[in-house]
Amino acid sequence: MNKLLAALVASLFAVSTAFAASHAGAPMAGASGAKKEEKATAKTEKKDAKADKKDAKATKKDAKKDTKADPKADAKAEKKS
Repeated sequence: MNKLLAALVASLFAVSTAFAASHAGAPMAGASGAKKEEKATAKTEKKDAKADKKDAKATKKDAKKDTKADPKADAKAEKKS
């Protein structure tokens, strides 16, 4: 019985030592740094998407202006010809 108890305590000690060794040290600083970087990247991507949307809207508006017929401009062009 003593041998069985000794084996149980030894295995418990070995497992707890391995667990403590794998979790030793400060909290994972790299993980928190990655989260900050991820937030900054997401923020930048959001700004870029907003700027792209604004540019697309302006381009669409300009294209619409170009396709609109301006009767006064047509009349002036005909007079000059």
